[in-house]
Amino acid sequence: MQLANKCILVTGASGGIGSALCRQLEQQNVSLIMSCFRVNQLKSTQLSLEKPHTTVIADVSTVEGRQQIVTACAQKGGIDGLINLAGIMDFSLFEKQDVSIIEKNLAVNTIAPILLCHELLPQLLLKPEAFILNVGSIFGSIGHPGFSVYCASKAALKTFSEALSRELADTAVSVSYIAPRATSTALNTDRVNALNAALGNKSDSPDYVARQIIRSLRKDERQRFLGWPEKLFVKINALCPSIVHGALVKKLQTIKQFTNP
Repeated sequence: MQLANKCILVTGASGGIGSALCRQLEQQNVSLIMSCFRVNQLKSTQLSLEKPHTTVIADVSTVEGRQQIVTACAQKGGIDGLINLAGIMDFSLFEKQDVSIIEKNLAVNTIAPILLCHELLPQLLLKPEAFILNVGSIFGSIGHPGFSVYCASKAALKTFSEALSRELADTAVSVSYIAPRATSTALNTDRVNALNAALGNKSDSPDYVARQIIRSLRKDERQRFLGWPEKLFVKINALCPSIVHGALVKKLQTIKQFTNP
């Protein structure tokens, strides 16, 4: 897919991956609509770009926030692409997680991107070539202790993307899903960084993940997993989950050391 001259909405544009992605998309001669609920961070992303682009201060997890985004897209004459990148993560044992945190994870990571797809699909269907790209996580395919709700939220997004891709196969709108592994962003707390260090988990840079997102779009990939050996574990977990189960259970006590008290 050619990205030049397309109008693309990026949610979560102020995050580490989001900022890097917006900078790299601008280099592809793309017109951007960038959304986030954090005013200063979104301004910072805009200042890092060479040209002015449309910004929308909005919370994707609310009806009002999504309507602001949809309206901004319509005012630009509709979008050619939607990149659902906004997301949150909470590292805790499930039994100790606050209900409000569970609800927020599902609202931001699952419900918001699905509803944005629903609300923006009419605009996308008017274009001769358009796309939806949902950014998930390796944890959407590998249930990991300490991240139960996050895993569930991304697994739902993965399956939704797969189903919608098949449903829209006879249209000009392609749907894809990309799953990064651990990435060095502010989404990771000190405890998560300490856990990754203790387990020997590697992290990718936001710039690297952004490059892979653009590469995936240009190659029209329906699904892609990032990181080695993580993407191997995805295949093993699908074919023989007991192997991955045993490996993670052996690490359970180490994982629990870093969760919330």
